[in-house]
Amino acid sequence: MRTKFAAAALLAAASLTLSACGGGDDDSAASPVSVVSEEPGSDKAATVLSENPFQKPDMVLTDTHGKKYDLRKETAGKPTLIYFGYTNCPDVCPLTMNNIAVAKKSLPKAQQDELRIVFVTTDPERDTPEALGKWLKGIDPQVVGLSGDFATVQAGARTLGISIEAPKKEKGKVVSMHGTQVIAFSPKTDAGYVLYGEDATVDDYTADLPKLIKGENP
Repeated sequence: MRTKFAAAALLAAASLTLSACGGGDDDSAASPVSVVSEEPGSDKAATVLSENPFQKPDMVLTDTHGKKYDLRKETAGKPTLIYFGYTNCPDVCPLTMNNIAVAKKSLPKAQQDELRIVFVTTDPERDTPEALGKWLKGIDPQVVGLSGDFATVQAGARTLGISIEAPKKEKGKVVSMHGTQVIAFSPKTDAGYVLYGEDATVDDYTADLPKLIKGENP
């Protein structure tokens, strides 16, 4: 279940994957602004970086309990999935997180406890630790929800080739532009070798998580 790209090409492509998510006064969903194409003829969910994997963002943010969370320190040596999104997103964000949460349930309890799923909000003004915790509780209480000042979050996302823009109000609704990639980091090296796009399904994650937890590529 893998597609190999040169890291430089992947980074350039990943930075273009932005989705516009509507919220606020208008509940209608907006269409993706741009979509990164996979390798021609490929229907694989995972993109594997054969060279130059991503490094975890060097960020210290705030978790849903109001405590400081050093991303690199807290997830060191743990299989980790990182996603940037926000709670008012009507489509891609909840779908992605629910797909991962459902797939996680198929794992043995010990592996569920070992896996770190990290959700970093791109809308920290509205996604307070309390609001973020309430939203994630309905998806999976074990998910680590992080918030912080927007500049820090944006800079961290950029190191993974993920572009995000500050939420803004357009025609009576709040719109957030954010990349939709999920990056999987190996417990062996703490490096991100595997990338998933928004089309990844529950079945994709169910098939791949056992390998990712062992530090293997899918």
